[in-house]
Amino acid sequence: MRYTLIIFLFIFSSWADQPLINPDARFHPVSSKNGMVVSQDGFATDAAVAVLKSGGNAADAAVALAYTLAVTLPKAGNIGGGGFALYFEASTGKTYAIDFRETAPASATKDMFLDKAGEVVSSKSKFSLDACGVPGTVAGLQYLSEKFGKLKHTDMLGPAIKLAEEGFSVSAGLAYDFQKYRKMLSMSPEVMKIFYPQGKTLEQGDILKQDALAKTLRALQKEGPNSFYTGSVAKLMADYFSQNGGAINAKDLADYKVRVMPPVKGTYRGHEVLSMPPPSSGGVHIIQMLNILENWDLSQSGHNTAQTVHYLTESMKRAYADRSKFLGDPDFVDIPVSGLLSKKYSNDLARKISTLKATPSTEVLPGKPAPYESPDTTHFSIADKEGNVISLTYTINFSFGSRIIIPGLGFILNNEMDDFSAKAGVPNAYGLIGGEANSVAAGKRPLSSMTPVMVLKNKKPWLVTGSPGGSKIITANLQLVLNVIDFKMNIAEATNAPRVHHQWLPDILNVERGYPGDSINLLKGFGHNVKTSGSLGCTETIMIENGIFYGYADPRRIEGKAAGH
Repeated sequence: MRYTLIIFLFIFSSWADQPLINPDARFHPVSSKNGMVVSQDGFATDAAVAVLKSGGNAADAAVALAYTLAVTLPKAGNIGGGGFALYFEASTGKTYAIDFRETAPASATKDMFLDKAGEVVSSKSKFSLDACGVPGTVAGLQYLSEKFGKLKHTDMLGPAIKLAEEGFSVSAGLAYDFQKYRKMLSMSPEVMKIFYPQGKTLEQGDILKQDALAKTLRALQKEGPNSFYTGSVAKLMADYFSQNGGAINAKDLADYKVRVMPPVKGTYRGHEVLSMPPPSSGGVHIIQMLNILENWDLSQSGHNTAQTVHYLTESMKRAYADRSKFLGDPDFVDIPVSGLLSKKYSNDLARKISTLKATPSTEVLPGKPAPYESPDTTHFSIADKEGNVISLTYTINFSFGSRIIIPGLGFILNNEMDDFSAKAGVPNAYGLIGGEANSVAAGKRPLSSMTPVMVLKNKKPWLVTGSPGGSKIITANLQLVLNVIDFKMNIAEATNAPRVHHQWLPDILNVERGYPGDSINLLKGFGHNVKTSGSLGCTETIMIENGIFYGYADPRRIEGKAAGH
């Protein structure tokens, strides 16, 4: 009897230590024992999984995935843009925050997007060569490969080159994008030649080949990634800018540097939260909002109830108000990061939040909100069997960026200069007002909402996520973390739950379609200006629990894929 009890206890203990898959859950993540990849595109996910299977690690897989997205997701995947990454190195237990955000060229000036009357010329900051910041993606991928990778960097371009040269079947999502943006993209003959061959709008199932991009990728493979900054690709770029009145020159490209910093850190209900420091605004403010929300027991008020959403909304207002006043490039602006991350400061803010009454945004700390990138950023998360983990978000800003392709190079240039404040007090492309801390300056990096996130348990990555979505990136990530920690959801359930968003100004609480009408009425009764919205963000998430990798691609973007091996 004694031995039977011991055996039972052993079996029960072993079972209890395993992650439980609830068959009654409405949504289920993918699981694997040897690693996980989650991205917005199936081709890219498959390329990264193949790298893991061939002996590569998370850094190698990230390089392959990012280059593949430059081919298969042209509206956001890129080599002509920039972004942020968090990388957890298993061998050291250290997390690196890697900033490969675009920079303003040396000739950039504060008033470069103003006319003689001092008014903003919006077309110049959006759809001209001056809209392009010095791209950082290739340098960022090179850093990842050289610092952390196991395989040869140039070999990681193979999947992207193959897809560009041989072509791939246009997905439903990409076909929709080509239809939706045709009029906007028609401004560029080079874009039309590549994406609308013989004037035809490619449809689902058609084959898209990109010969010029393949040639550029082969140059990077043959000469190494530095060819983008000092070699043959750089020369073609610099010559084109010079001949067509653009601001970027050969020295701007040669001088580009990746910036590596410690992540910002906070805690939430016993979990350590890591994210990106400025010029990302997201890392500071997701931790700030978690600090504020820690003052209430959200599990008791209930998931997505009017009371919980009220607390979320009031926390969002205060964080976004602070974002507008304090955030910018830390090389140019003094940012009180430790103060913004202080529990005491957040507790003071929480005490000003009424339980049943909305605070009008006009009564929240005044400031000038800074611009943000468009919803068509993209994010991916990767974890390998060695314990290395990466959370990476990158962008070219608008859908299809500046909509400019340099003839012969095949990739779209970013328009990240529009993420600066062209003029204080003047709304940007998304109706937000620019602040002085984010004004244009030579060599400066524009403020961003991109927010790769890691939550650690026992000093190792437990929850890894990130999202596109402009200013909605921060709140999408926030709710994913809350859904897992406070409401005990698996990552698939946490992803599919309806989201809300408030960014201080305009004073509007956006709720996704499907949010209960009764709760909307209660929120209106609290004084919130509620409006039903389309999708808010698109999280690509991994959870690592008891040696099992779980992945889930947000279905808000239809081509996403999670896969392990």
